[in-house]
Amino acid sequence: MVSILIPAYNAEKWIADTLRSAIAQTWEPKEIIVVDDGSTDGTLAVAKQFESSNLRVVTQENQGAAAARNKAFSLCQGDFIQWMDADDLLAPDKISKQLDELDRLPSRRTLLLSAWGKFLHWHHRAQFVPTSLWRDLSPREFLYHKMMDNVFMQTATWLVSRELTEAAGPWDTRLLGDDDGEYFCRVLLASDGTRFVPEARVYYRSHAAASLSYVGHSPTKIEAHWLSMQLHIKYLRSLEDSERTRSACLKYLQRGLIHFYAERPDLLRQVEKLAKDLDGELQVPRLSWKYAWIQTLFGWRSAVRTQDWLRTLRWSVQTFFDRVVFFR
Repeated sequence: MVSILIPAYNAEKWIADTLRSAIAQTWEPKEIIVVDDGSTDGTLAVAKQFESSNLRVVTQENQGAAAARNKAFSLCQGDFIQWMDADDLLAPDKISKQLDELDRLPSRRTLLLSAWGKFLHWHHRAQFVPTSLWRDLSPREFLYHKMMDNVFMQTATWLVSRELTEAAGPWDTRLLGDDDGEYFCRVLLASDGTRFVPEARVYYRSHAAASLSYVGHSPTKIEAHWLSMQLHIKYLRSLEDSERTRSACLKYLQRGLIHFYAERPDLLRQVEKLAKDLDGELQVPRLSWKYAWIQTLFGWRSAVRTQDWLRTLRWSVQTFFDRVVFFR
């Protein structure tokens, strides 16, 4: 049996499509568990409309996505776990395509992954862009390329055996954004590696600044992001501590520096100390030429906030265009 586990918070606009996508999975038997994390909109009411013998909806006080995922897992009975966010979609045969690989897997400790494409409004317009993670990899090589190449696998792409899920431990409730990135690092550490199934597909809805993964200027999110980065580096170095892995960790730190630079001098010192431990040093993050003049006239924070505002505006325009022009 496969357990499809869905944390939901203020997802009234999308939860119905997500649940239809889960119900439509051709693999049987399956169970679907939705944990409403104290939503303040109509998420719970919409989800309740789908309740059945194999779709259960529970609610809890708002504690964050990681806590909701832990609650869902505590209630499930499946031999395999399909994690899913409340706004994403699965192709109907996603799980079936992955489990067709079972007879060819060396053990239940092999992770099953799928292709994923990002979309704004219409999932049929999703763009599937392969990365260096779209292949079979050992845990060490997966983490190395993830950090070196600045790529990731979306949450719903993973299909994990119960044995591996229990070995990895619970989701870390301290992490507010990159909880999935850190969690699947631990799953990888407990695994034999990944098996990529290109025929299986996930549709990832893009939300720009509204996304949980968006760090922004929240002190708590910045601190949580720094914790996640430290754990990522620790996990990779536990598998291989070499010149090439330290180089990957330095690139990873350099990309993340923009979240701490000027916003949190205390964390910046910690970042620089870790870079030194990796036998390197970091450069002052650079903004594109479009924002450099704002930095010169008004300072770094104004430039970064302008960049964030324009990114959100651009996403809103693109979403409107996608919804209206490509309406069908």
